[in-house]
Amino acid sequence: MADFDVNDFFKGIIDSEEGPIVLCNLDYRIIYENPAAIKYYTPFSPLTGRLLETLMDEEMMSKVRMSVEWFKEDTKNNRVFAFHDNTNNMDMYILAIRNIEGKLMGFYGRREDRTPDSGKEFDLD
Repeated sequence: MADFDVNDFFKGIIDSEEGPIVLCNLDYRIIYENPAAIKYYTPFSPLTGRLLETLMDEEMMSKVRMSVEWFKEDTKNNRVFAFHDNTNNMDMYILAIRNIEGKLMGFYGRREDRTPDSGKEFDLD
């Protein structure tokens, strides 16, 4: 048995991600934002506790709702490409969060850098 809190372990993983990650429940309320999200969304921070509809326009909120409904249709439906951020050359995805039985618990937004050549392999300096 591990001598650490598994929630702290997973929070540590999310917090170590360089890209912004925002976790939401099925009421479309933000339940957590990693440090990169706090920095990326500075004009809107803090996000935790806020409803997505207070941060998005109607069109984008509609797309998020459609994505969540698609997640509910099948346990294999887990990832949706949302858009590309040209300014930061990043892609935005919406991903399902499921429990061990496959039931949808929430979702999260994650940005992924499109410039893999910007980093050096095993750059330990």
